[in-house]
Amino acid sequence: MYTNRKAMNKKVFLPVVLITAIFSQNIKAQEITLDKIYSGYYRGKGIAGIASLNDGENYATIEKDGIAKYNYKTSQKSGNIVDGSYEAYIFSADESKILLQKESQPIYRHSFLGKFDVKDLKSNQVTPLNNGNYIQEPKFSPDGSKVAFIVDNNLFYQDLSSGKINQITTDGKKNSVINGLGDWVYEEEFGHPDYYQWNKAGNAIVFVKFNESAVPEIYIPIYGKSLYPTEMRYKYPKAGENNSTVSAQLYQLNSGKTSQLNLGNFENYYIPQIFQTNGENEIVIATSNRHQNKVDLLNVDTKSGTVSKLFSETDNAWIDTDNLTMEFLDDNSFLWASERDGFRHLYWYDKTGKLKKQVSKGNWEITDYYGYNPKTKEAYIQTTEKGSLNKVVSKLNIDNGKTTLVSYPEGNNSANFSKSFNYFINTNSTAGTPNKYVLKDAAGKEIKELQNNNELLSKLNKDSFVTKEFITIPNAVGDQLNAWIIKPKNFDPNKKYPLFMFQYSGPGSQQVSNSWDGGNGIWFEMLAQKGYVVACVDGRGTGYKGAKFKKVTYKQLGKYEIEDQITAAKWFGNQFYIDKSRIGIFGWSFGGYMTSLAMTKGADVFKMGIAVAPVTNWRYYDSIYTERFLQTPQENADGYDQNSPTTFANLLKGKFLLIHGTADDNVHFQNSMEFSEALIQNKKQFDFMAYPDKNHGIYGGNTRPQLYEKMTNFILENL
Repeated sequence: MYTNRKAMNKKVFLPVVLITAIFSQNIKAQEITLDKIYSGYYRGKGIAGIASLNDGENYATIEKDGIAKYNYKTSQKSGNIVDGSYEAYIFSADESKILLQKESQPIYRHSFLGKFDVKDLKSNQVTPLNNGNYIQEPKFSPDGSKVAFIVDNNLFYQDLSSGKINQITTDGKKNSVINGLGDWVYEEEFGHPDYYQWNKAGNAIVFVKFNESAVPEIYIPIYGKSLYPTEMRYKYPKAGENNSTVSAQLYQLNSGKTSQLNLGNFENYYIPQIFQTNGENEIVIATSNRHQNKVDLLNVDTKSGTVSKLFSETDNAWIDTDNLTMEFLDDNSFLWASERDGFRHLYWYDKTGKLKKQVSKGNWEITDYYGYNPKTKEAYIQTTEKGSLNKVVSKLNIDNGKTTLVSYPEGNNSANFSKSFNYFINTNSTAGTPNKYVLKDAAGKEIKELQNNNELLSKLNKDSFVTKEFITIPNAVGDQLNAWIIKPKNFDPNKKYPLFMFQYSGPGSQQVSNSWDGGNGIWFEMLAQKGYVVACVDGRGTGYKGAKFKKVTYKQLGKYEIEDQITAAKWFGNQFYIDKSRIGIFGWSFGGYMTSLAMTKGADVFKMGIAVAPVTNWRYYDSIYTERFLQTPQENADGYDQNSPTTFANLLKGKFLLIHGTADDNVHFQNSMEFSEALIQNKKQFDFMAYPDKNHGIYGGNTRPQLYEKMTNFILENL
């Protein structure tokens, strides 16, 4: 499932319905329609690829005609750093060179094959990497003289002055050995594909070697237009099965030799992350046990190859190994994020791994980390200080623990800071206002609004857009659950409306927030215009309300989550404006799993359900994600089987639509096949839609418009 490497939203699968298409000026106004959604009529604007330059006074962005340069103080464009059309870019540390991504071919969620050039900004010389052929995960050496990259599971580096390509490993082989690049499950569940790092001196690389030989292989038929289907085969460790055997390797450029690091005295089942430190010859690697409730932080001396432990992080349930935050300060002391006091806060360690102090405290969480200003001794963070519905940006003094708000106090706020921390671009949205981009100074004072989406909002308001209402709903044990609700524009309190519930509910996720919903939000507005009340509830197991609320689901994934959705549906059914005989539910991925449970365990409450790409038995899902929350099936069989909708297929009563892509590499089509067979053998009628050769996102061509038309019609006909 999904994670973002920086943001701390866990595992959120949201189908994006704002697909690009040709905009037509002739579209009828005053109502939201699927045609408008898919024409691009409601497409918003943004600023792409913001990166502060070293001088702290200027920043770069990606524009159609090149990599543009803007001044913070004036917000004026001074020209292009590089002309041309590029997908992404990275500067060398001294900004003398720029790595330009020209094209890409996606592989899985994060990984892709790309073609890259390096341009010397002083001489204007352009050097194609790997002779212009495809590579993966290029990284500048700290001095900008070399670029490391991966080709065919082997690690290389290219000397930019001579153009010489040096091969570091030779044993890489598909579905067998991988060097410096994650296997499928590492990429998916630790949230990044790269598993190598230069040391600060630029004379050594530490990388992870994966041996996939013992990992079971999944194969997926690809139908296409061939007479005989082809197959996609790759290694996929399901819960309780063999994972790749991993080892940490040290490559020293001067000798050209690679040696295996000795991790025998430490946790070494997983290696989730490698960190470059401010020590010239030091790298830190994070290792974990299989249960992911103990992480060792290990210091590697890249001269001698010796490994020593800084400290261990432990938890009674799990550690979010997909979201490890570690920031090294100038003296190589470091900040580390932990939930050990019940909320996610920063802790300050000296360079030997001795705890200096807990920096932040309170019944709120740090949700993102932006950087540290050594001049003011302040860390810049995103938090829930203004309540779990809001994300705000603050500066945190690491000496006294005091936080100072610098963003807007409400909504969803994120920041791109200048290298000097004298300026930042505050991206802000609320449930009723799309993103706006505002330039601010270090104290949070507004300098200039750079961009807004007032045109989009004006279109929506003309089409009877209704802002979500936020409420709380009690569950069976007294928790107040965050919820949002969209009522029809001309809501009549004397009328009873059908209720359409949306949820995701995965561990640490959040769907109820004071932020703009650029995914399904406009579709939900359309359904409200058709006479439905639409609602969403974040139950137990979701994020940003502390570790206890999130981790109560440990070893019983799905149990408390579905109890809360059923309780919430009953609560809504008791409201004067809801027809409790007409309650439906919809979800995708983990949300599809929850919908399947709702239609079985909650069959007396829900009249209709749509489950897209659902997990139907956690035995079929991958090892890292599933075991983090359930341990293995061998250890916790009931946790798997008693929370599987397949086990309760005999309970289905309402109208049920099951949807899955046949080439889903993440949640395999097998899940829906098994659930379908259980429903069939229990003589249950249901609707099923398979999307040929489509992956977990189910998109491409007219796929999304057809999918959402099908779901809309199913709702209109059955709710």
